[in-house]
Amino acid sequence: MITTSYRPRNPGHNYYGAGTYLITLVVSHRSPLLGRLGNDVKHPEVALSPLGKAVKEAWDSIPEKQKAHGNRVAVLACVCMPDHFHGVIEVLEPMQWSLGDIMQAFKAACTSCWQQQMGLGNSCNRPISADCYGPQAPEWLREKAARHASEGSLIRAMSKRQRQEYYTLVHKKQQPLFDDNYDDTVCIDQRHREAMIAYVHDNPRRAILRRLLPQMMQRSLHVQIGERDYGTFGNLFLLRWARKVQVQCHRLHPVSGAAYESTDDFARQRQQWVEKNECLKNGYPLIHIQKEPINGYWKPERMRFEACANGCLLILAPWGLESMPSVNGVPADTDYSRFHNLNNLAAEICDFNGNSKILNTCEL
Repeated sequence: MITTSYRPRNPGHNYYGAGTYLITLVVSHRSPLLGRLGNDVKHPEVALSPLGKAVKEAWDSIPEKQKAHGNRVAVLACVCMPDHFHGVIEVLEPMQWSLGDIMQAFKAACTSCWQQQMGLGNSCNRPISADCYGPQAPEWLREKAARHASEGSLIRAMSKRQRQEYYTLVHKKQQPLFDDNYDDTVCIDQRHREAMIAYVHDNPRRAILRRLLPQMMQRSLHVQIGERDYGTFGNLFLLRWARKVQVQCHRLHPVSGAAYESTDDFARQRQQWVEKNECLKNGYPLIHIQKEPINGYWKPERMRFEACANGCLLILAPWGLESMPSVNGVPADTDYSRFHNLNNLAAEICDFNGNSKILNTCEL
């Protein structure tokens, strides 16, 4: 199971500048605090709890609150799932604040709503001295309370490790609603923007399908196939298909070196095997190997998701692709070597008829 909602940010990206982002936040208790998911695929919806309604209201109020700080942002979509939240936010012009500052303010507002509903005081300004004299209080907590006795200590001044220890001490009653970190996906272009919004709106239906079709929609972080580990999403039973045939892809013709799509060999292969998208549209069983890793937060785009729901697709992503051998002297971490090594893995999987070993699964 996942233990944090953190995913490394995009290195070098300017989070103070204009841009559009898909945000994912996970409820820290992994509990269905925000609502209840229905079972009707045709009319998918989440019946929001009072807390879920408050979270949605806090999201919708972001533009107005940020306007008071001189920041121009717009919220384009959101959905409260029972134990996590997705939203699309657009920064309209460069800001003095970063995206992280905006999300921190939103998360703090949600935590305050949650604590008010539980009848607790606001943890953001709660003096930790209130908890430092109990028999279970650690020494560091006593020292911190003594140092800040005059102004009152702020929980947010603690380190992550200290906060976790503190929340354990007070039985998590003062723990924030969402995990410390969050996941952000940077929008690339208008098509990506539309896909982000569609994904948010489609999330309840996807969740219902995953619940109704667990074997077809399983995400596994480590599945051992032969000697190699893969991240997988989809129907693992396709690995047991009696006759698997490799559709080998080439960038260059292996003999002439010409662009492969311009050769007679490509024309003959194209007549024998339709393209991947045609396989998906026609419901043909397909195992697709990709270079992009499958982790706890990766999800396929709509076409491949629907194919998984229909039981006709398994997506594999090998771990340690860069550790495989170089090809023709080209380093293993280049697209050229990755491309050829993926073809080699496809050949291995076609020869594989044993039982795969699932080492780790993950659902979100």
